[in-house]
Amino acid sequence: MKIILIGIQGAGKSTQGNLLSEKLKIPYLSTGHIFRELAKEKTPEGRYIKETINAGYLLPDEKTLSIVSNYLHRAEYNKGYILDGFPRTIAQAKAFENGIDKVVYLKVSDKEALWRLSGRDDVREDDTLKAIRKRINLFHEFTEPVLDFYREKGILVEIDGEKSIDEILQEILSELEK
Repeated sequence: MKIILIGIQGAGKSTQGNLLSEKLKIPYLSTGHIFRELAKEKTPEGRYIKETINAGYLLPDEKTLSIVSNYLHRAEYNKGYILDGFPRTIAQAKAFENGIDKVVYLKVSDKEALWRLSGRDDVREDDTLKAIRKRINLFHEFTEPVLDFYREKGILVEIDGEKSIDEILQEILSELEK
């Protein structure tokens, strides 16, 4: 099964992605994690990625598609995966032809997301309030149209991401069984 998790930063994608990975026995892949790993590399690409994400901007579509496609060609993703943080734009969604089964949208308010992020213990270098607000605005501007794209394809599932972790997981699992 190939699943995409979509939601603003702080919606609980990594929490649910890891839980779903355990339950469904398929790997969880976060593009944010991939980009942060690449940003650590002392290469021109690594520096570019680091500067871009630390400023709260999205990487260009072609760059993102190339990185994600390279990762998904690895053997461990042949039987399926849970992908978090991609696609972020309509161009990425249209160019990504990978037989997605379901797209799960974890819906939380901006206020709830900011509250959750401010309470995190593992604050990252790219988690400044300014960068977080920028990413939330980018989500509304660029990623919300992606939801309509998947809704029209009939594979979008909307989940109330403000419920408890267990309630959200059970709701997702029951939607995946349909």
